[in-house]
Amino acid sequence: MDSPPPEGSLRIAAQRRNYGTGRGEAVSPAIAVETPVAIEINGIAYAVMMATPLDVEDFVTGFILAEALAEVHEIEGIAVHPVDGGDWGAGLVARVNLPHDRMGPILERARRRLGDSSCGICGIEGIEQALRPLPRLAFAPLPEPPAIQLALDAMGKGQALGRETAATHAAAFCSLEGAVIALREDVGRHNALDKLVGALARQGIDPAAGFIVLSSRCSYELVEKTVRAGCPLLVTISAPTDLAVRRARGAGLTLAVVARSDTMLWIDPDNPGII
Repeated sequence: MDSPPPEGSLRIAAQRRNYGTGRGEAVSPAIAVETPVAIEINGIAYAVMMATPLDVEDFVTGFILAEALAEVHEIEGIAVHPVDGGDWGAGLVARVNLPHDRMGPILERARRRLGDSSCGICGIEGIEQALRPLPRLAFAPLPEPPAIQLALDAMGKGQALGRETAATHAAAFCSLEGAVIALREDVGRHNALDKLVGALARQGIDPAAGFIVLSSRCSYELVEKTVRAGCPLLVTISAPTDLAVRRARGAGLTLAVVARSDTMLWIDPDNPGII
């Protein structure tokens, strides 16, 4: 009998077939759950995100911080409720309250937002809005390469949902010595990072005291979320885009990309050369 699937997944009936012989064996792999999560702010429907229904309070907190809608101390009790979505099945609605003086931008942007991934782009009308100014990161100590190697290994071992489903991303916050302090998983790489940032904020952990590791490519949206969180180093297993590098350099964020068990590409924000 198969063991129970990890939280956030379910098992399905399938066959594992050999390419050469075509023969199959019955298996019951775990697959990641993906469900719509509606975010309501002060009763206003703001976004609907497709996410793994784990750590939803962390996700909502991180999403609000990434969107610069409020500070963490302004986010009042997040209530998560199941809803019946009719033909498309069940979902979740997360209701959160913010101070009244935060509602102007929310009401304006809610008219345009079509949420399909937590990238901060949906509903934005111009390039100047998409590339909002980023704060400059304060100086913070960075880890030595062996610590990054340890963190990559530890993150891989900590991905319970990803190991079972092979369908989720992970975002981990690590100490300067490479120990994983917090880890979040989701089918969306943006969602996983939002969950992680939200978890750090809710637990009072300073993102400047360590570094973030992502099981994804280094997109500019993830760079911006890392900068806004106040973390000095972003490690990713795949390569960055040119915009990601430019945004990181402009904000003073160090990148360690194409990170493997033995090598990585280190991009220093103070080096203006072309990679």
